Amino acid sequence: MAVVPGCELCKGDGGELLVRVASLRIVLIDDVAYPGFCRVIWTEHAREMTDLTPAQRDACMQAVYRAEEVVRQVMAPLKINVASLGNMTPHLHWHVIPRFENDAHFPTPVWGPALRETPSQTLAERRARLPALRDAFHQAFRT
Repeated sequence: MAVVPGCELCKGDGGELLVRVASLRIVLIDDVAYPGFCRVIWTEHAREMTDLTPAQRDACMQAVYRAEEVVRQVMAPLKINVASLGNMTPHLHWHVIPRFENDAHFPTPVWGPALRETPSQTLAERRARLPALRDAFHQAFRT
């Protein structure tokens, strides 16, 4: 497997490891404003989806879809944002972000300026779902 020097996702998991299979891993991001924010990260260094074979692309996207389903079931968001940017970290990965009408950025992307502060009690309630989210990922990706 090619490891690119200086690539954050080549040298580490990139978050709390939830799932690891041969070709990818899914991690939980420690984001205080967005409990349940996950990433699906391709193990081998690739910059773009078109660097993968068609079968690899399918496997990657199936994992993204399954991750979205798990986050939806457990976190019960109004919307899920799925994004693959990689401008800052050009290692193929997908963001799976639960969005709520009262989150700090809704309806804009989470990477822009905050529009409001999410109530701390609301964030605590969402964080309380994280053990169930971990369990759901383990169940969904058990093979």
